Amino acid sequence: MILFPAIDLKGGQCVRLKLGDMQQATVYNTDPSAQARSFEDQGFEWLHVVDLDGAFAGHSANGDAVEAILKATDNPVQLGGGIRTLDHIEAWLSRGLRRVILGTVAVRNPALVIEACRKFPGHVAVGIDAKGGKVAVEGWAEASELGIIELARKFEGAGVAAIIYTDIDRDGILAGINWTSTLELADAVSIPVIASGGLASLDDVMRMLEPDARKLEGAISGRALYDGRIDPKEALALIKAARTKETA
Repeated sequence: MILFPAIDLKGGQCVRLKLGDMQQATVYNTDPSAQARSFEDQGFEWLHVVDLDGAFAGHSANGDAVEAILKATDNPVQLGGGIRTLDHIEAWLSRGLRRVILGTVAVRNPALVIEACRKFPGHVAVGIDAKGGKVAVEGWAEASELGIIELARKFEGAGVAAIIYTDIDRDGILAGINWTSTLELADAVSIPVIASGGLASLDDVMRMLEPDARKLEGAISGRALYDGRIDPKEALALIKAARTKETA
């Protein structure tokens, strides 16, 4: 079980959105690379990065900030937002990124995702962002008619490293993770699922350590970490204790 701290990039700064609305962005750090180092120093093992501008533009828009993050931390980094081509995937992986997250292109061109998994095994994740139970694309700005599980099943057996599932209706408002739909997705596919959107407190961390949630790869936390609602030391201690118990 992994707790992924999130760095969302807008205009080169580390921000958090409310309900996926780019007009409701709170700046938490003007130096994303310093934030990446801070998360590593706190004991986190991974870093989740989203190029928000890139997600809307359809191409990388915060490349300099992402490269600075990669240089600043030894932790593996997964990146989503505006990654739409095989060349773009290869370029980021060659710079040291551990995983690319494909969202809009997974809806628009699932064959490209399958080809990317074949070409870059273990380095491709799929981002499924849902609003009102339907998959959203183009930086959450457009709704599709696809259901969450329907989309996820398109990639069974393709070699997708993980599915990052975000409930947009809970993102950035500290309402707690939508455990019902997250665990339904995890039950429906064999691909590891990472929960995202709404993680609010240590109660959510403890919930993801319950037996029925152990199938998850982990969860992403953003605003709750920045606002101090989750103490990193306490959260990581809970996860470490759960791991020790599993291996005992």
